[in-house]
Amino acid sequence: MFGLGRAAQGAPANEGGRDPWKGRLAFGAVVLVGVYFAGQLIVTLHTLWLLVFGAILAAVVLRALADPIVRWFNLPDPAAVLLSLLIVISILAGVLTLFGAQIAEQIAALVAVLPQGWDRVQSWIQAQPYAAQLLDQLKSLGGQTGQALQVAQKFAVGFASGATTLVLVMVAGVFLAIEPAKSREGLLSLAPKTHRPRLREVLNSCGRALKGWLKAQLFSMVLVGVLTGTGMALIGVPSAVGLGLLTGVAQFVPIVGPIVSTIPAVLVGATQGWETALMTLGLYVAVSQLESNFITPMVQKNVANLPVVLGIFAVVGIGTLFGPLGVLFATPLALVLHTVITMIYRQDILGDEEATAPGQT
Repeated sequence: MFGLGRAAQGAPANEGGRDPWKGRLAFGAVVLVGVYFAGQLIVTLHTLWLLVFGAILAAVVLRALADPIVRWFNLPDPAAVLLSLLIVISILAGVLTLFGAQIAEQIAALVAVLPQGWDRVQSWIQAQPYAAQLLDQLKSLGGQTGQALQVAQKFAVGFASGATTLVLVMVAGVFLAIEPAKSREGLLSLAPKTHRPRLREVLNSCGRALKGWLKAQLFSMVLVGVLTGTGMALIGVPSAVGLGLLTGVAQFVPIVGPIVSTIPAVLVGATQGWETALMTLGLYVAVSQLESNFITPMVQKNVANLPVVLGIFAVVGIGTLFGPLGVLFATPLALVLHTVITMIYRQDILGDEEATAPGQT
């Protein structure tokens, strides 16, 4: 009854006096141990994996520039990638040559005026009734300035190491960009042959999604930085160029970056009066709405569309696990994971024909 009669008569699984459940338990234990050590390896070497991902992003940028050069001038891939690298370096060098001194002056002025804005905020709160407790909290926060300076000193000491790491990432990105197919096929060689065509399609979709996202972010960073800097100059806020540059760079980290860049802008605006501070806040809100509702959707066109909720939790979760470097790469990592899960799990396993992954053609 209920299949117990066969077991009583001696199932083939028990032939030879061997219990099959022992083998299954042993296999399950090996799998669990393997998953545990794999997780430990990922967490322990998380900086390495994030740097590898950074090299992939650098390769995507170089390929985005190199592909048109290959089509238009029929150059080989190595020459096109190196020419793309020279274009990027030339643009950066040109910007620093033309505007480097002005940008440095603006940043120095911004650093000098921020404490004045902070004092202005404290004075305004002190003048308000029932604000003693809040002022105490602000003073305790201001008392951490010494710790912030120590962190800044550590950052300055580690700047050379960070620059060296950036150079290594760029070099690795150049080699990946020169022979992307070779790197992709090397990764695919670890998978069974029957699954390689589908996995190749998934990797190609991830590459297109990253390319679309990077194009959208670059366009958004430049446009938001220019709009913010111009608006600050018209309002009359000091260090408008420095604030515009800070806002544009912070735009690389969606959602969190724009919020963080608003704080120093409002503090600097407070040095010119509360009307200027409110106008500054209004400017940032208007530019943020313009970017999220018009600029980004227009550029992405669903090529690299990532749900906003996933982007928020990706920044929080990956940033908590992997620190500042995780925050920097959280959105493109979430985009890749979203593409992989949509194509392999939703489309292949669940059979959802309506699911469309970012970058999928």
